[in-house]
Amino acid sequence: MAAPGEGSAGGVSAARAQCPASPQGGPGPAGREPRLRDTPEDICFEATANAIALHPARPLLAAGDVDGDVYLYSYSCTEGENRQLWSSGHHLKSCRDVAFSQDGQKLFTVSKDKSIHMLTVEEGRLETRFPKAHGSALNCVLPIDNHVFATGDDGGMLKVWDLRKGDAILEARQQEEYISAMAVDGNGKILLTASGDGTLGVFNVKRRRFELLSEPQNGDLTSVVLLKRGKKVACGSSEGTIYLFNWDGFGAASDRFALRAESVDCMVPITDSIVCVGSLDGVIRAVNILPNRVLGCVGQHLGEPIEQLAVAPGGQLLASCAHDQKVKFWDVSALGGLVVDDYRKKKKKGGPLRALSSKAVGGGEDFFADLQDEAGPEAAAAGTDSDGDSD
Repeated sequence: MAAPGEGSAGGVSAARAQCPASPQGGPGPAGREPRLRDTPEDICFEATANAIALHPARPLLAAGDVDGDVYLYSYSCTEGENRQLWSSGHHLKSCRDVAFSQDGQKLFTVSKDKSIHMLTVEEGRLETRFPKAHGSALNCVLPIDNHVFATGDDGGMLKVWDLRKGDAILEARQQEEYISAMAVDGNGKILLTASGDGTLGVFNVKRRRFELLSEPQNGDLTSVVLLKRGKKVACGSSEGTIYLFNWDGFGAASDRFALRAESVDCMVPITDSIVCVGSLDGVIRAVNILPNRVLGCVGQHLGEPIEQLAVAPGGQLLASCAHDQKVKFWDVSALGGLVVDDYRKKKKKGGPLRALSSKAVGGGEDFFADLQDEAGPEAAAAGTDSDGDSD
């Protein structure tokens, strides 16, 4: 059973205005008002949480762990106000991904046991179940609209489901290895799949057909996100490189950006140009795309591989889970105001990453100081390399 953790306390700042509101409750035992924090406290689990999602409209966190259990928490910046709302143990094996429906009323979960579950958010009641949805263990799920969702498995199989029909409306196995992540355009038409065989798959959901595969890249593709108002697609790889594709040019990468990191295991967009990436080294890096720069460290699970990242609506709050059996929260509100220009100063390789939040190692009250002025050469702090900054 999960219980609220004892995350490091942060001071009260302007960032707390972006934190979800929650009931204040009464004064503490000594008659003191509840303490406000920059970010919610850590949430601790008995088993490793390897899948998380944040609700699209409310301060709710869903998490799935390696034992197959699924949890729903409410979170708050008021100290002691994180609450477990319910838990579900319907999966027989590890829960590998969770995702809220677009209307926020349902929670999708997929598991190594090959099943898909749909739970009600309010009660955690199992509403729909596909017990043998795939022939291989499921790895990821992506809601496309309130009726259609996609799933990918360890064997490279993609399925698109329509809840109104109660069955899959598209089945395709075009990739040779596991499907690690998926993304869809704003119209719910083009579905992209990242695979362990190093390719990016393109599928037309509306026409229910496969379109094309990219050339294989070095290493597994582990993540995929849309940037630059849908004109660019970024894929993370197990080799620590971010590959960029033009929207109309999925056949070959247009650019690549090698990070000084062991891997890019997960990635979420914060703004139209900035992503946060999680790595095997336990560090969460903020990266600007075109021009390509590592801006610094948002946070870390010291020495523990990052499993998944999730961002709250508005891009103010980031959640992360790792092998330390914790979900941590990070204030990323400063990233929205960064200006990164094309000018790049001489790099100093091997230097420490700039701390971009008060909870990051090396962070403090002055972590905002000179951030905009030095945003251009942040790659210097990270010792990164890029093959180009072309648009």
